[in-house]
Amino acid sequence: VEEAQSQKARTQSFVDQFARIYTPAVLALAGLVVAVPPLFMGEPLVDWFYRALVLLIISCPCALVISTPVTIVSGLTAAARRGVLIKGGIHLENLGKVRAVALDKTGTLTMGKPGVIEVIPLNHRSKNDLLAIAAGIESRSEHPLAAAIVEKACSDGLPPLEVLDFRSIPGKGATARVDGHEYSIGSHRFFCEMKFCTPQLEQMVEPLEKQGLQVIVVGCEHGIAGIITMADVVRDESLSAVRALREAGVKRVVMLTGDNSVTARAVAEKVGVDEVSSELLPMEKMEAVRDLSRRYAVTAMVGDGVNDAPALAAATVGVAMGAAGTDQALETADVALMGDRLSLLAWAVHLGHRALRIIKANIALSIGIKIIFLIMAVDGTATLWMAIAADMGTSLAVIFNGLRLLGDSTSLHSPS
Repeated sequence: VEEAQSQKARTQSFVDQFARIYTPAVLALAGLVVAVPPLFMGEPLVDWFYRALVLLIISCPCALVISTPVTIVSGLTAAARRGVLIKGGIHLENLGKVRAVALDKTGTLTMGKPGVIEVIPLNHRSKNDLLAIAAGIESRSEHPLAAAIVEKACSDGLPPLEVLDFRSIPGKGATARVDGHEYSIGSHRFFCEMKFCTPQLEQMVEPLEKQGLQVIVVGCEHGIAGIITMADVVRDESLSAVRALREAGVKRVVMLTGDNSVTARAVAEKVGVDEVSSELLPMEKMEAVRDLSRRYAVTAMVGDGVNDAPALAAATVGVAMGAAGTDQALETADVALMGDRLSLLAWAVHLGHRALRIIKANIALSIGIKIIFLIMAVDGTATLWMAIAADMGTSLAVIFNGLRLLGDSTSLHSPS
């Protein structure tokens, strides 16, 4: 939280700039109050010197300057207590302005821990050979699907084969050399782009994808080596989390994924998002987020993988699923949900709304009281003790008002 404060909120920066102009202006005004009436109007110096002192005391910008940082620190602390790490006041403010949210599928709306359903060898390969080759290549990858293939091979007593010249192709798959042969592994789309698709392969893949299964194809220079089908489980809270986002004021919830359109639509129907874009490469995800920003101004992107990093950076607020997220996603994101609880996103948006309301109320209170007492000071109706009470009272009022956000850390009710 201390490090997060190094990046000030926009409102806090505005208040600091305002105070740099306001303070010397008030000092100049006090000088005019104490000098002009005695010198040019023959008024008693003691009386106007007293009024100038009252003006200086009530004009002290303490309440105004402290109104925003206290609220921001309280909000960041409340979020940290709930397992939401917000990397700066500006991101807390932006959360309160979010109107559209883009969600990755694997690892965000789903558990991100898919399991291997079936290994289908082709062209006279055995299941064990196909699985060992696939595990060898995927052992070098960070994708959740890769980890599931390696885990399946190990559980079957098949250590991953050693590979050379490994190359990851983001959003598509990977290639490597195994036992002197060049192998590729990846999505159905990846192999279609490489012109490896055959009528036999299409006939096998289509019904599998209609079942909502993720199809991974393994091939070499001699053709298709086999197919591995996988399935991921939708998080129990995904449907309620999407509903809570709408209740928190989010106008549009979309799902962005690199998976095939059939699988993507099946998940989208279960979680209730407004629209879905499938078979997206990392750069295409980024463009989709930018398009969403053009339509709704302030957007959030939620993801957990390497492929999500460009989209996280493009969003107004990038949100990483912390515990399961990759280092790249966590480093790029502005907010991390450390407990992998998607429902906390709606709570964070609600916290941002409250922070903005309290900041505006504090600034209005600080400026309003000062204007009233500035008039009273020049008019001579305000006394020193009234000025001191008003100044300290306003400072305490904005502090305690900002500290109310700390109560949100223990509130478990719906953001509605």
